[in-house]
Amino acid sequence: MPRPLGELEDAVMTRVWQWNRPVTVREVLEDLQQERSIAYTTVMTVMDNLHQKGWVRREAEGRAYRYTAVSTRAAYSAALMNEAWSTSDNPAAALVAFFGMMSAEQRDALRDAFRIVGYDDGSAAEPPAGSAAPSPAVAPSEPPPAEGDSAGRGTEPGR
Repeated sequence: MPRPLGELEDAVMTRVWQWNRPVTVREVLEDLQQERSIAYTTVMTVMDNLHQKGWVRREAEGRAYRYTAVSTRAAYSAALMNEAWSTSDNPAAALVAFFGMMSAEQRDALRDAFRIVGYDDGSAAEPPAGSAAPSPAVAPSEPPPAEGDSAGRGTEPGR
């Protein structure tokens, strides 16, 4: 489980995730300088630390590096939520309290997530029979197989 990112690490990773392309220290520095006064060496150190921690990979380009995120912001958030939930001494109570804090938009997103992973209306306690639940840190790459289609090809014409 990842440790939560520090404030500056989060600011750097936010840019790497948003831009969704290899970035240089200089690019991140210039964007950060719009919000705060910060030195090139500080950003370089943070990006090197993120590389050492496994958050970004880097490839040499001339005398500089280009950094790319190893996973998504969604995967990071999911891992943090999973860690917080799994360390509770009463996971059911923790979930009830968490759901009670959710806004209407967050509840809508939860219902959408249940639909994506194949739970009919969010009331199912387990995944449908014969299907494995996807890892909470990885979004499914395609919808679950159609009912009765163990090969996952669906039943629509042309598939």
